[in-house]
Amino acid sequence: MRVTEGRRLPAAVARLALPATGGGTLRLADLRGRWVVLYFYPRDHTPGCTREGRDFRDLHERFQELGAVVLGVSRDNLASHERFKAKEGFPFELLADTEEALCQAFDVIRPKRLYGREVRGVERSTFLIDPEGVLRRAWRGVKVDGHAREVLEALRELAG
Repeated sequence: MRVTEGRRLPAAVARLALPATGGGTLRLADLRGRWVVLYFYPRDHTPGCTREGRDFRDLHERFQELGAVVLGVSRDNLASHERFKAKEGFPFELLADTEEALCQAFDVIRPKRLYGREVRGVERSTFLIDPEGVLRRAWRGVKVDGHAREVLEALRELAG
């Protein structure tokens, strides 16, 4: 059930229903016919994740002009996501993957070092999915600075 670049998302992945900010649940299958920018981040309210979310927020209108939906995903719960979204004024939804189903499908759970010990965490990653549900680009081990703009440029190339 892993997602592979250049291939259509497996049906089981596309049908995963996750709680989303703004109420209800969201499935990637519901977004068929639109470009999807799916960015995974480690944790709400942390400096790097806040900067990354703000960068996507600041470019959100440009993503929309190209027909793309931006979605943030982390393992935080929905209440945390709602606070994070409201505080930062994110115009896009955040998905609560508390069971790690989507994280595992996109293979973003990695061993990380935190204060000298090894922990399991989300590797900052972004995926660009086309209107047919095909994964067109994947960025793993993302550095925040300039990343949202890089994703926007890739979308312009592919959607243009």
